[in-house]
Amino acid sequence: MIPRTVYDSEHEMFRASVRKFLEVEAVPFHAQWEKDGHVDRDLWTKAGEQGFLIPTAPEEYGGVGVDFRYNAIVDEEIARFGLSGIGWGLHSDIAVPYILRYGSEEQKQKYIPGCISGEIITAIAMTEPGTGSDLQNVKTTAKLDGDEYVINGSKTFITNGQLADLVIVVAKTDSSGGAAGTSLMLVEANTPGFTKGQNLEKVGMKAQDTSELFFQDVRVPKANLLGDEGKGFVYLMQELAQERLSVALNAVSSAESVLQQTVEYVKERTAFGKPIASFQNTQFTLAELDTEISSARVFIDRCLELHISGELDSPTAAKAKLLSTDLQCKVADECVQLHGGYGYMWEYAVTRAWADSRVQRIYAGTNEIMKLIIGRALFE
Repeated sequence: MIPRTVYDSEHEMFRASVRKFLEVEAVPFHAQWEKDGHVDRDLWTKAGEQGFLIPTAPEEYGGVGVDFRYNAIVDEEIARFGLSGIGWGLHSDIAVPYILRYGSEEQKQKYIPGCISGEIITAIAMTEPGTGSDLQNVKTTAKLDGDEYVINGSKTFITNGQLADLVIVVAKTDSSGGAAGTSLMLVEANTPGFTKGQNLEKVGMKAQDTSELFFQDVRVPKANLLGDEGKGFVYLMQELAQERLSVALNAVSSAESVLQQTVEYVKERTAFGKPIASFQNTQFTLAELDTEISSARVFIDRCLELHISGELDSPTAAKAKLLSTDLQCKVADECVQLHGGYGYMWEYAVTRAWADSRVQRIYAGTNEIMKLIIGRALFE
């Protein structure tokens, strides 16, 4: 394995603590959480006590103020264990950073300490039925009425949707303004008119609560506007590079883990009286996958370095997401094949990884959208 220079000894000490925590507090229970459709809420507060939630948050709000490498380590270890139900990445890498970057001091003081402790679980409500990746044309509205915004509309495929205490809602404050009419609203889960629909039954990521959300005349004070009115689409575009990097980190770590599990499996599984690891086809398949994963790891680590220095641009983040998630799906599929019939049995980690991987090419912008972003950059 190529040495990873993006991390130093302190990072690896943090990784060891995250890994130990997950081995004790998550791995033994994840199968039950898959049946329940969500992880135990206690896991969030336990993680908060250990400093695993939003490690980038400033000290004045109860955080430790480190850089994104610590988020990356949490993402990588969750993926390595196949703990796809744990929604910390959405919380720490995507939702809460909007509040930290664009929120008022009052909003930060009110919400960030609870987000760090795990007492407040967040979600971000972008996707709507029929819109998919087309964030400019969301139908949910937030109309100003005196000192309150009145929100109406619906969202779907919302990660952390069932457990969320605070949701960042993408809504139109000016229905005729296109992208310039989009704003972000903070909506607490107990707000009258805000209801959570069913916990959606998915092909994979079964322990991850993913929900429909409904807003019927939901009234929130003007103070719940996140940032400036009409700037929501701009904010979304500015934060997508980190979101796509987060997905890429998850993808490569999952691929590495699945490959290693398969190497161990083919040493033990026999066919025609010999371990299938001895067959040239097995060796060639795994050699190709190992080479591709190594190449992807080097690139994703470089993207992480660029992000830490504030230099990760949109096309490069799109490349990271496209490359890593396509590879993750390829690795999972090839490794299922090498497991034979057992690769189709849910009890095997490779099977769950295969089911979990497919959505990675869809969310955070489909991989077709990634190609559009990369392609446009070629002709600028």
